[in-house]
Amino acid sequence: MELRLYDTLSREKRAFVPLDAKNVRMYVCGPTVYDFAHIGNARPVIVFDVLFRLLRHLYGEAHVTYVRNITDVDDKINDRAARDFPGLPLNEAIRKVTEQTGQQFHADVDALGALRPSVEPRATEHIGEMREIIERLIAGGFAYAAEDHVLFSPQAMNAANSELPRYGALSKRSLDEMIAGARVDVAPYKRDATDFVLWKPSKPGEPSWPSPAGIKAEGRPGWHVECSAMAWKHLGEQFDIHGGGIDLVFPHHENEVAQTCCAFHQQRMANYWMHNGFLQVESEKMSKSLGNFITIHELLADWPGEVLRLNMLKTHYTSPIDWTMKSLEESAKTLNDWYRFAADVAPSKPATSVVDALLDDLNTPQAIAALHGLRNSSDAAGLSASLRLLGFLSESVAQWEGRKRKASGVDAGEIDRLIAERTAARARKDFKESDRIRDELAVKGVVIKDGKDADGKPVTTWELA
Repeated sequence: MELRLYDTLSREKRAFVPLDAKNVRMYVCGPTVYDFAHIGNARPVIVFDVLFRLLRHLYGEAHVTYVRNITDVDDKINDRAARDFPGLPLNEAIRKVTEQTGQQFHADVDALGALRPSVEPRATEHIGEMREIIERLIAGGFAYAAEDHVLFSPQAMNAANSELPRYGALSKRSLDEMIAGARVDVAPYKRDATDFVLWKPSKPGEPSWPSPAGIKAEGRPGWHVECSAMAWKHLGEQFDIHGGGIDLVFPHHENEVAQTCCAFHQQRMANYWMHNGFLQVESEKMSKSLGNFITIHELLADWPGEVLRLNMLKTHYTSPIDWTMKSLEESAKTLNDWYRFAADVAPSKPATSVVDALLDDLNTPQAIAALHGLRNSSDAAGLSASLRLLGFLSESVAQWEGRKRKASGVDAGEIDRLIAERTAARARKDFKESDRIRDELAVKGVVIKDGKDADGKPVTTWELA
């Protein structure tokens, strides 16, 4: 079975054929590091981590390059820096903010079971590439300088030869629709309302670099050109897959396509465009005003990262997801069972049923159904391998149970001591004492289960109610 992926540009599911099977390349828009990432930010991290793992499974780890950028120059970063470190020069404060929030982001996504990308470029390390792209666009007649700004002209792009794509093709919007549906900055130096900023002057104290196009004032890049530059630097003028949230299709990804294709005279930037759907919380749009804005960090205080990961993958990545407490509880119960059954079992190879589901446009709900089938058929080795392919079972059973109990505030050592005393009481047929200890454990919220091990000897396990 071949890998098929839904391509936002063509609006169809297409067979995946890499430009070079020995160098499969994927770019995903990463975080702007100014605050804790919210649970909606976790969705592309998890979705494209699964794709990264699948591509490595299909083509070999050495033949897949995954680039996820870090945006470290942005107005939100400047605002946070001025607020949190008012006594420091702005550039120094910005560095503190980006370092702290970058570390927070990595700690959170590591806990979600996500592999680190092959390359994680920072925007501020690629100013030279941004200036070169801008100079190319000016030379080609697609961009112009005005009042210390450089702007891209979609009108000029659409008036060019047919070798270039049409501006608006990715989002399927006309120029008029883009003006009506977007917040268009009105500025006297713009030739047309749809023109967007490639470079702008910096305000006093803000990060700044020598400007392109002969502009004397120092400035800084626009957001869209940052990703074009980083993708070009690490993946080339064309690459296989570009991913991100559905909210990035317009204007961010539309503008990336325009910049890259016009700068390098290419028909395509990426051969496949993939976008994950929105996330809402308890059937409502997540927002700070509604009080349901949840960060990954906050959720990790109450749930293991793999629970959040499983909960995310139960919905197909292109569909909207409703993040609920009930679903989290169900995900936790499922993982508890899978861990006890398969975590300490030597893996065989991922089950065909699981891999085939992933090959069908990352159909993770179907893959999870296949995992349940492996559990029901008692295929522990197949379940172990398949779960590891999906980024689960990073711990042993003892580690999983111990961390889960520690997070609950239960003293695992005390519980084990009481269970040992109960086992001794049962052995001497002191059932009154055995029942007393069972009731004491129940008061602590601990449920015990009596059974037998592989040799037929009595064994008692426990879990939190």
